[in-house]
Amino acid sequence: MKGAVATDVETGGLRGRMYASRASAAVQPEGLAETPTIVLIHGIGVSHRYLVRLHQVLARTADTISLDLPGFGATPHPERQLTVADHAAFIHDVLDRAGVGPRVLVGHSMGAQFVLEAALQRPDQVPHVVLMGPVVDVRRRTLFRQMLALTRDALLYETPRSNAVVFSDYLRCGPRWYLKQLRVMMNYRTEDRIRSLNTPVMILRGASDPIASGEWCRILARRAPAGKLVEVPGCGHVVQYTGTSQVADEISAFTGLPGSGTAQQALNRH
Repeated sequence: MKGAVATDVETGGLRGRMYASRASAAVQPEGLAETPTIVLIHGIGVSHRYLVRLHQVLARTADTISLDLPGFGATPHPERQLTVADHAAFIHDVLDRAGVGPRVLVGHSMGAQFVLEAALQRPDQVPHVVLMGPVVDVRRRTLFRQMLALTRDALLYETPRSNAVVFSDYLRCGPRWYLKQLRVMMNYRTEDRIRSLNTPVMILRGASDPIASGEWCRILARRAPAGKLVEVPGCGHVVQYTGTSQVADEISAFTGLPGSGTAQQALNRH
């Protein structure tokens, strides 16, 4: 990733990779003693690669980190299945070891489960949470319906480039680890866990996303004690890739960090 420092990270016998960028122009958000770092977390089967565009825009005004979690991207597969709580603890341990203070957690798809659980584990360290395209929709809690929605999204709502990034990462992940973690994803009750989240949370979806449907995301926003829903027109599930400038602006506004008024110009240079 251009401009980011890549570091192999390890904690508790699990290995991942961190991509960190220092802000080119950071501003202290009102009411916070320390400027938070934005942390981007990928979903099942993929890696930081489909978060690069969002990372680069956000890093213009805030310190930004993307993580490749154990078993994803180029990281080695763990010997055991990892729970959502395991991933959440790994995220915090890695950030603590890197000296990161307050952290705005932004997760996509299954990554939304990871950051939700991480915010519940350490609410004192997480001033805001963003769940992009969260799973698993209560009306689609079967593998068949999940795969059908994924196929619809890829064929109808994604670009050839976003599909290439996602499906090449699926190949790198491999079916064995993907399926092992898929069982974890399907069994996690996002709709129940979010009831305990007192941290302000933004549910963000592409308005055409067939995986994280509008009704499902409205359920989550209503159940969260401090939740709001934002929809980005013209985008499917991988909204952070196809609607990057809008997503960056929404995250900046929600967290009180500086807006990315030049987001599109930044994207045009990358």
